Amino acid sequence: MAGLGTVRSGVSGGMGCRRTVADTIPRLWVVGGRTCAVGVVMCKIAASGVPSPLRGCGAITGRLGFGEVLRSHRRAARLTLEKLAEVSGVSARTLSDMERGRSRGPQHRTVTALADALALEGDARKQLLELAREGRLRDHWTRPTGLCELPRPVDDFTGRAAELVWMSELVYAESSPGVGVVGLITGSAGLGKTTFAVHAAHSVRPSFPDGVFFLDLFGMSQRPLAADDALQLLLRALGVADQQIPGDIQGRASLYRSLLRDRRVLVVLDNAASEKQVRPLLPGGGAGRALITTRRLLSGLEGVRRLILGPLPLQESTQLLTGILGERSASDGESALARLSELCGGLPLALRIIGNRLASRPGWDAAELAARLANEERRLDQFKAGDLKIANAFGMSYEQLADSARRMFRRLAVVPGQDFDAPLAAVAGGVPNEDAWEALDDLVDLGLLHDSAAGRYRFHDLVRLFARGRLHEEEAVAECEALTGQVTSWLLRMATLSGRWFEPGYGRPDGPDPDLAVPSSVEEADWWLRVNADNWLGAMRTAAGSGRHTLVLDCAESMHWFSERWAHSPHWQEVFTRGAEAAAALGDLAQQATQLNYLAWVHSVPPSDPEAVLRYAAEALELATRGGATAQIAWAHEYTASALLMLGRLEEAVASSSRAAELFKTIGDIDSYVQSLACIANCSLDEGRYTEALEQYLGLLALLDDPESGMTPSVATHSRPFALMRIGFCLGHLGRRAEAITTLSEGIDLMDTLQMSDYRQAGALETLAALLAGEGQTSESSRAYARAAQVFEAIGDTGASIRCRALATAAP
Repeated sequence: MAGLGTVRSGVSGGMGCRRTVADTIPRLWVVGGRTCAVGVVMCKIAASGVPSPLRGCGAITGRLGFGEVLRSHRRAARLTLEKLAEVSGVSARTLSDMERGRSRGPQHRTVTALADALALEGDARKQLLELAREGRLRDHWTRPTGLCELPRPVDDFTGRAAELVWMSELVYAESSPGVGVVGLITGSAGLGKTTFAVHAAHSVRPSFPDGVFFLDLFGMSQRPLAADDALQLLLRALGVADQQIPGDIQGRASLYRSLLRDRRVLVVLDNAASEKQVRPLLPGGGAGRALITTRRLLSGLEGVRRLILGPLPLQESTQLLTGILGERSASDGESALARLSELCGGLPLALRIIGNRLASRPGWDAAELAARLANEERRLDQFKAGDLKIANAFGMSYEQLADSARRMFRRLAVVPGQDFDAPLAAVAGGVPNEDAWEALDDLVDLGLLHDSAAGRYRFHDLVRLFARGRLHEEEAVAECEALTGQVTSWLLRMATLSGRWFEPGYGRPDGPDPDLAVPSSVEEADWWLRVNADNWLGAMRTAAGSGRHTLVLDCAESMHWFSERWAHSPHWQEVFTRGAEAAAALGDLAQQATQLNYLAWVHSVPPSDPEAVLRYAAEALELATRGGATAQIAWAHEYTASALLMLGRLEEAVASSSRAAELFKTIGDIDSYVQSLACIANCSLDEGRYTEALEQYLGLLALLDDPESGMTPSVATHSRPFALMRIGFCLGHLGRRAEAITTLSEGIDLMDTLQMSDYRQAGALETLAALLAGEGQTSESSRAYARAAQVFEAIGDTGASIRCRALATAAP
């Protein structure tokens, strides 16, 4: 980025410049750390389009100005300023002002006297007279008018460092022929677009000596400023007399562009309504710049430099709030101010409202106000101070929408999660997907929704509260309840359908509900469940609160196999707790025991809690016994065994697993029987009986690979990588490193194929890395440690991740 007086690399001194007598004068300027002759500097700056101290002498456009031509003629005549003053009758001070560009349009009789004194004839005399006349006209047009004056900036402006750099780059950007440099600032209501634009314009004002102008286009009003009226105001601000302003919009736009072409002017066009409104107001190339702010994306504008303004980070939000409060912030406490800033969601308007309320009420306590804001039902009501009210800012955008988009906006407030996609929006809006896409585009265009490359949409927290308020005000209570029930049902049925994909013998259903967006593969089902976790879990809470227990239980039960695939998700405690509560409400002892056994599994996943596992397993055992659910009795014994193994009570663990194995075999559940055998082998491994454990794991692997074993093929496939990794552990302990490396690698690769990355794979990778190091394969060991660190980090085990990362970098 080139600054004032900086020579850009690669710009030739003679590019686009005429050489004059002044080019040979050995007067020097220091430019960009280098010493250059003034004429060369002038030519380089002219070529780069950067404003310079020589503005007014032709330095910006490359064309010689009146002062420069006068000086060249005086020097060619070998006259000093004093001598020319004596001969012409024009004072030396006036001559100095002319040559330095301070007086660009002297009176005709003065110029004639100078031409006579310099003995100029023909083209030289004509050129000097014409340059003076152009300067007089230019001075007439640039006289101060006081119109379109830039508003004063706020004195507590905070943050936006990267955005200010963007603004600086806009100032010095090169313009293409016929295409002006235009910056477009977009963002939703309350983000401080106007405040930022005004602050940025003031900060770069020295770079625009011909003026910085500000015009509110009233884009959010019912009657935005018409383009021809805007042009009239801008032309007046640029010094054009009313009688010289063309009557038609094309003529006004042409004159406006011609003025901006040769002037170093910045025009701030605030609150634009549409592309049609601003297109005639854009510069057509040259020195002028335009900066537009708008809530709309204005995606139809070509060749503009876009800046999407987002919420302030929490630290900058707190700094802004502190600056607004001034001296009283010291007594409010950092934690209270940080909490207030968090509840404002990074919106400068919200921060200013809250800051103004506190500043104008010395008796108020910041922590108490934060407590009030924490209540979502009343939060928006707190965001008002005098004539500032954040709901009004959102309301202006809401009023711009068509009725169908308004309906979609307010009904999306019932979506329980942080984000959503078009199919869910279609359910909430009660419209086809195609109509949902169109409404969502309108909402994004006005900044009422944010979208992402993944096709997801989200509200700002305060905008969501505004939408909820509009829903309750504009739709009947019965309609709101029906809408909530409809969205809740759809989400839970979608989650249940997706979860079934992972159960043995399930997959794509033959006759799914026609309103569901049915996944076409395991991968699609996995993706939907993960990205919509907050939505379907929120729907479980709503359904549980309204007594829809069957929906809740069906959803929880469908997550059994998927939870193994996403073992470290934080959701499972709540999912299976709600499942157990729903089963209890329905009086289903077997299902209640099942959900309690799932909760025992949740607490067996690292960081495990073996005491909690024992509690849940004992409760499940009691209920399963009462309900005669043999399978759940067996699983309660199995989870008890896993807890005992974690506690080091190996003999008791073997006994409990053996009991489970007998029960599973009795009911013909070979899939579960194999899991009990694996637990018994784990006890042998933990006890250090590696040869015995190896034999047990090899026997398990034979069962998994035997098509006649009676195992469900998908369960056998799922279990195989764990058996291989355990075999690898045993081989490593027995000193058979090469075999261990091969077997562990095979198990790890199978987990990758199954897309199951968890604590078991992380442990196997760390063991593999140590074995590779022992074999002298340092680069392979480093890669395995690095991969283990990644998996540990992904599952939340920071300590193990740091340990493996250190080992990865320690290898020579």
